[in-house]
Amino acid sequence: MGRPAFQRARYEAQQTLAERLRRFRIEQGLTQTELARRANVNQGHLSSIEKGGHFPRPDTLRALAVALGVPEGVLLGQGDGHDAPQALDTRELPLFGTIPNGPPSDSQEQLEMFPVLRHLWRADRYCLRCEFDSMEPTLKRGDIILVDYRPGVKPEFVQGRICACLVDGRPTLKRVSVETREGGDLVILRGDNPQAPPSVIDSSREFSVQGVAVCLVSREL
Repeated sequence: MGRPAFQRARYEAQQTLAERLRRFRIEQGLTQTELARRANVNQGHLSSIEKGGHFPRPDTLRALAVALGVPEGVLLGQGDGHDAPQALDTRELPLFGTIPNGPPSDSQEQLEMFPVLRHLWRADRYCLRCEFDSMEPTLKRGDIILVDYRPGVKPEFVQGRICACLVDGRPTLKRVSVETREGGDLVILRGDNPQAPPSVIDSSREFSVQGVAVCLVSREL
């Protein structure tokens, strides 16, 4: 393939990806900011991809596809069959109504099992049904999210992530950050709801991260 033909093919691929990425994002009711956060990509880069200005690296394309819950081929438009209805290949994970205190597989609080797409399944993951409004509008009551079980991970390693935490033995789902102030480092737990005040966790309190939210897997319309 000569260079003009290669450039034309690449341009067409960029435009196809841009149109499909934008369409799937809008259909799922996501803003660019929300999709960028979910896929852990730079919002400016996402905007450029949606405008057809850049073609993402394979890992970025994969992250966007996972965040939208569609195969990469659907975003790329490869073949006639990619848009046709397909039987979903799913695996089941434990579904909890509150953050489990311990390994999900060992918890006695398990309510039921919930199917997730095969590429999202991991043995150390579980599903969590949101029963609170402190993470509005990112998460709503009744949403089911996928969580990585990561007991004891240091807060500085999950800066800005939504985490399932235990504070003085009580479960909470908040966005975690660490701030250095006079006297040492403090863990700050924030809800996305502006009416929910942040919680400041110092060394006098018992605190641990139990899991890290991965993505939204179910929302009722």
